[in-house]
Order: sequence, then structure tokens, then C-alpha cells
Amino acid sequence: MGSRKGIIGIVSVVVVFAAVVWYCGVIEGTEKTYEIRPEIRLPENRTDAARAIDAYERLMERYMTLSERSFGGIEVDLKDVCKKLDSIDGKLAGLSARIERIEKALGIEPAKQAGVLKAKPTDDGALQPSKPKQPGGIGDSKG
Repeated sequence: MGSRKGIIGIVSVVVVFAAVVWYCGVIEGTEKTYEIRPEIRLPENRTDAARAIDAYERLMERYMTLSERSFGGIEVDLKDVCKKLDSIDGKLAGLSARIERIEKALGIEPAKQAGVLKAKPTDDGALQPSKPKQPGGIGDSKG
């Protein structure tokens, strides 16, 4: 019986070994295909000119924002200046009326108004002062 058990053991080892070899051959022998879809996104190649244009646009946006802020400050300053000039104009009108009353009371003849400066617009829209017109002066067409 000992020899039968030994033969059965040897046969079973050979069968197991053959099954393992066959199984490895089956795994190795069949080709398996895998489908790979790479999803790699590369940034677009930008030229130096395109980068320079983008930088210029960002710079101009900042400049425009800065300009808007400073113009807002100038607008407030101009409003204050206009209020001040209006008050000065009112005070000067009051002083003129007062001087006129004083001259009448004292019997002083009012002074002739000297030349008045008036601004004339130029072709480009800028204002330039004109020469004052004085009565009886050179260039008066009446003389």
C-alpha cells in the first residue's frame, strides 16, 4: 500500500504541476488589449506678441481706472472752486453797488470802464484772451 500511496502522490503532484503550467500558458498566451484615452491638455502656445498685447491691455485697464479716480477728485475740486468763484462774484457785485452809491452820494462822476477782456475760442476749442477794446484808442473805427 505504501507504493500505491507514493504513486498516487506523484501522479497528483504531476497533475497539479501540469495544471499550473497550463494555467500560466493560458494567461500568457492570450493577448489583452486596453484602450487608453489620454486627456492631457496643454496650454496653447502663445507668441511673445500675444503676451505683450495682453500685458498692454491689463496696463491700460489699470491706467483707465486710475484716470477715472483722479478725474473724480478733480470734479470735486472744480465744484469747490466754482462755489468759491460764485461767492467772490457775489461779493464783487455787492462792492460795485456800494461804490456806485458812494460815488452818487459824493457827486463823483463814475469812471469809464477800461477795456474788458473777453475770451475767444480758437479752432481747437481752447480759449485765448482777446485784446481789450478801449474807447478812443488806436484801432477804433469811429476816429
